[in-house]
This record gives sequence, C-alpha cells and structure tokens, in this order.
Amino acid sequence: MILDRFKVPQGDVVRVPEAALRQTAQVIFERMGVAPDEAAEATDVLVMTDLRAVETHGVSNMLRAYVRDYRDGKLNPAPGWRLERETPGTAVIDAERRLGLITGPRAMRLAMDKARTVGVGVVNVHNSGHFGAIGHHALLAAEHNMVGVCFTGAGLSVVPTFASRPLIGTNPIAIAAPARNEAPILFDVATSAIAGNKIRLAMRVGAPLLPGWVADKEGRPLSEDTLVHDRSEFLQLPLGGTREQGSHKGYGFALMAEVLATLLSGALPSMLDPAGGSKNHFAAYNIEAFTDLERYLDTMDEMLETLRTAQPAEGHERVLYPGLSEHEETLARRAHGIPLHQEVIAWFNSITAELDLPPLQTM
Repeated sequence: MILDRFKVPQGDVVRVPEAALRQTAQVIFERMGVAPDEAAEATDVLVMTDLRAVETHGVSNMLRAYVRDYRDGKLNPAPGWRLERETPGTAVIDAERRLGLITGPRAMRLAMDKARTVGVGVVNVHNSGHFGAIGHHALLAAEHNMVGVCFTGAGLSVVPTFASRPLIGTNPIAIAAPARNEAPILFDVATSAIAGNKIRLAMRVGAPLLPGWVADKEGRPLSEDTLVHDRSEFLQLPLGGTREQGSHKGYGFALMAEVLATLLSGALPSMLDPAGGSKNHFAAYNIEAFTDLERYLDTMDEMLETLRTAQPAEGHERVLYPGLSEHEETLARRAHGIPLHQEVIAWFNSITAELDLPPLQTM
C-alpha cells in the first residue's frame, strides 16, 4: 500500500479510464516497433500495476523510460528470446535485451508449465530490460492455483551496510499465493529502504523523504527529512536504513536476490558488470504437488480472514495483509478511473502528438 506522501495531490489528479490507458499505451509500444501481441502484454503489466495503485512502476514513471530506451537502441523490440539451458523443471533464458514486461510473464508461464509436470518450475532470465512490478508476474501463478515467486537483481543504486558507494540494486522480491474467497496474498517489496521509483514520485509531488531512506554521496545515512530535486545527489540505503535499525537484513536479502536471479543465470552482478541488464528468477509451486488444493484454499481463507478482522491497535482503522489494499484499489479504480498526475498527462499529450496519435482520453 503506497504511503499518502506519494499519492497524487487531489488538485493535480486527472482520472483516466482503464480501457483508454490500455489503448494509448499499447499503440505507443507498437510505434516503438513492438509486435501487437507483445505490446498488449507489456501494456497489461503497466496498467494492472496502476490499477493496483503501485504508481512507482506504472505508466507515470516507466512508459516514458521504455520509450526512451527503445529509441536509444537499449531495448530490442523484436519478438523471441534465446533458450540457453533446460531441464524438466528449470530453464535459463537470454532475453537478448528485450523488455522484461514482455519476457517476464512468458517466463512465469513457462515455470508454471514445468510446475504442472514436476511440481516446481524455475525459470531464470538475464540480459533483459526492466521487468516492471515483479509482483505482477508472481500473481500470474496465483491466478492458476500456484504460489509464484520472483527475485530481481539489477542496477547500482543502493549502498551496502557500512559501504561508501552503491554496489547493489533495489533487488525486489515478490511472492503471490492464491485464496478462495479472500484477496490473494501479494507481497512485492524492494530490499532497499525506499524503492527507487518512489524517489521520482516524491520529486513529482514535492514530498520529502524520511530519515534513513537515503544517504549522501559518501554513503552517510541522512537522519532528517530530505527534499529531493536531483536524484543523482543521493544514494539509496538497504531496507532498515542503518545497522542499528536492521540494514544488514535488507542488504542480505538483496544479496540473496543476486544469488537466485543473477548467479543462477550464469550472469554477473551489476557491481561486476554495470551494463549487464536485469536478471530475474521466476518460480512456480504447484500446490497440488504438496497438499490437497481444497484444504489449502480453505486454510488460506481462514488465515487471511483472521488477519483482516483482527482488532486494530489504537489509532488504526484495521489490519491489512499483503495484497488486500491492492485488490480493493483495483476494484475502485476500475469503477472510477486511474488517477494520474497532470505532469503525466502532459507527457502523454506530448508523445501522442509527436507520434501523430489521438490524445489520451480522460474522464
């Protein structure tokens, strides 16, 4: 659930229908040379992310970045990938610089196919563009009564505990698990104190970053609220911020993401190869290979209902579990439109005019 400080101020909100956002985003991808079916796949990842209120990885921050990377030749628009290794339960894929929004769902579906056969399927993808919100890929498995797991290793934006320069990325981890009547569990977090794209949101809405989220250029954690006007002036800290608050835990999780996503792909971590692209680990667990599916779904519903109806502490309205607020937000945004910042609408107006496309429809 996104913090209030990152939400678009009401005075800057422009609401957009889901269908209109899908139509415009897909055509923009197609104009970048992406095949229509793959453009639809990439669009689905972005728009579903916006519906879940994860604006950090939706159209606001990411679509313009993808357009830039396609134009600069950093992303390969051609369909396909290269299969490097495969067993009945595993595969390693070279994405050949294709966008992870396209290769990610495809990799998770391959992992699911393997899980149906042998119980667990694991597919690693390397040499890829950005994967978007990896929770989307994990949730694909949950939608088919499997547990989905994703780890990402990419980038050099986070300073390890006690380090003076960035050597790891935000390296997110996502796990999704199905339920029967309750909203599915969807846990999707960066292993840094703040996700990198939240800094862009903070800059857009003028919100200060909290103490322990970022460090100065020498790696010293900042212990006061910090307004960001130039992202390059700050380094990110591991989850926990400082050693006293548990930054070694976030640092350790980030390294585990490198082990599973990068080293098992036969790739180099970004600290050794900064231009190596994103690396991802997709795993699908077939629930029926482990336990009775009906019993699992009943127990999951009972557990999640117990959490959802738990007595909240004083000053709080209710207890949440990972994925509940995103599920509720999806229903609300489908009914009332997706709120975008005026600055984002201005970018859409600019790019559609440049590409000779109809402007993005708003409500």
